[in-house]
Amino acid sequence: MQDEVDELVEAWQRERADLDLTPVEVFSRIGRLARRLDLARRTAFADHGIESWEFDVLAALRRAGGDYELSPGRLIKETLVTSGTMTNRVDRLAARGFVERLPDPNDRRGVLVRLTPEGREAVDGAFEALLSAEAELLSDLPSKDHKQLAALLRALMQRLT
Repeated sequence: MQDEVDELVEAWQRERADLDLTPVEVFSRIGRLARRLDLARRTAFADHGIESWEFDVLAALRRAGGDYELSPGRLIKETLVTSGTMTNRVDRLAARGFVERLPDPNDRRGVLVRLTPEGREAVDGAFEALLSAEAELLSDLPSKDHKQLAALLRALMQRLT
């Protein structure tokens, strides 16, 4: 069974038989999968009235457990955005009623960002939809291969980061 990457590699092999095209076979597939996953994510989130960036912030708060609150600095580390971007995002999420700002009891100058019940409902619904979409993307791959694929991708990520 061939895919579009096989066709691309065959064309390159014909033109540049002197090159090892293994990286193209791997990373072209990862790139194509990433685009499909991004579309599935955007669709799952849109069906629940949120955007990808909103999910990232809400999910970080949801994963925090307890009172579902984090400092803005911790949110920045979790979502890999700048301080200014995080301020804007928290402002927009607060305006939608998904988060609230509270004084940090451990730092008089600090604040905590807390997930509201509305935010929790939005992120939980979007996450369930995302899991369903991702399961569908994996459905043609035998389930015994899922853990092996995850392990191989983990090993690759560890080497790259």
